[in-house]
Amino acid sequence: MSATHKGATPYYYVPAESSHPVMAAIGLFFMILGAGTWINGHEWGMYSLYFGLIWWLSILFFWFRDAARESEAGLYSRKIDLSYRWSMSWFIFSEVMFFGAFFTALWWARSHSVPTLGSLSHELLWPNFQAVWPSVAAGATASPGNIVEPFKTVGPFWLPTINTALLLTSGVTLTIAHHALQANNRARCIRFMWMTVILGCIFLGVQAYEYYHLYTAYNLKLNSGVFGSTFYMLTGFHGFHVLVGMLMLFFITIRLMKGDFTDKHHFGFEGAAWYWHFVDVVWVFLYILVYWM
Repeated sequence: MSATHKGATPYYYVPAESSHPVMAAIGLFFMILGAGTWINGHEWGMYSLYFGLIWWLSILFFWFRDAARESEAGLYSRKIDLSYRWSMSWFIFSEVMFFGAFFTALWWARSHSVPTLGSLSHELLWPNFQAVWPSVAAGATASPGNIVEPFKTVGPFWLPTINTALLLTSGVTLTIAHHALQANNRARCIRFMWMTVILGCIFLGVQAYEYYHLYTAYNLKLNSGVFGSTFYMLTGFHGFHVLVGMLMLFFITIRLMKGDFTDKHHFGFEGAAWYWHFVDVVWVFLYILVYWM
């Protein structure tokens, strides 16, 4: 398993037995139990959900801390580094398919479902239905039977465009930080990492303000027909991914300040950077397909 000369990196590191996986599973159990019961009207489900969330996050903290200590102790060889790279690649691929499903739902609703409901065969069922996507024709809420309250659609100006500039800028600052780390300029790397984290926080703040404005001034809600549901599902899940990516970069920055990583060995940094650039690319597609079209 780790038969090697003293002081050399093992060919393949096998960690000791750990309780982290089963303890994390317990936290997930209480989260799912709480969410299912709370949404069905049982008050105690809220406490189960919060308990499971706190438990799960605590376990992840200690789990990741142990992995970081093992890495800094020189226990991870090229084989481990390669396995981490493949794992992160497949994880990002699963996220691509995740967003692909929602983009497909948006396309299907806009190009097939809404036109079909406006066809001659549905005229008797929905005589006043406007078979047009709300962002194309002002005031067209596509609401059969008036079951959806009137709402306004949102365009690219100005908050979405500001957020696009913020995310693209954060990609640049992250790339500068990466090159600084490769050049063994830790101070410059840390400065630009903090800039990236701050830009991510500002993005989330702007999106939160946008949501408040849309909800109060535009009456655009999650139940505002298929337009509202696809809008909030896409932008909301992307916002959650920005939060996760920002937390990744935050903890990577803390580790950099502690002296972790070198100019040659820093996949923890690279993995977080891969994820952040993926989030940037998804937003570009979202910005065009949701706000412009």
